[in-house]
Amino acid sequence: MIEILRKRRSIRKYKDEDIKPEIVELLREAALRSPTSRNFRPWRFVFVEDRSKLEALSRAKTSGSSFLAGARLGVIVCADEGESDVWIEDCSIASIILQLAGQSLGLGSCWIQIRRRMHDDSKTSEDYVRSVLGLSEKMKVESIIAFGYPDEEKAPVPDEDLQREKILSG
Repeated sequence: MIEILRKRRSIRKYKDEDIKPEIVELLREAALRSPTSRNFRPWRFVFVEDRSKLEALSRAKTSGSSFLAGARLGVIVCADEGESDVWIEDCSIASIILQLAGQSLGLGSCWIQIRRRMHDDSKTSEDYVRSVLGLSEKMKVESIIAFGYPDEEKAPVPDEDLQREKILSG
């Protein structure tokens, strides 16, 4: 696991290559195995492979989402907030579990924050994503995770760049 963490970087450029169905199925399993507070499992996952929908979703924010148009898979991580008071935490955990699973399967990924972001001056990113996907108003959207086979290489963060001063003694 530590090697996966060392190698994981935000990848925003993807090869023009579809993700194998068995890899997508493993990502689905990983999402559903994500830890969740009190086992409430409020999260929902929308797996989008349709290129036109990925293109539309790439416009969810004014910046920081355009690379989704080049991805081969976008996983929208959302939840019914009425099912858990910690849906944000549960969705965040699921988002990183998806990214780590993707890394272990040879995929690159990048988190696109949706909650508390704006699509434009009058519409939230969350409302925009819900409208593109036809999700109900009760669904709260935390993030979109973009996936694809990496078309860029990023070196791991060097050990000497880790901010060890942020580890406090107890």
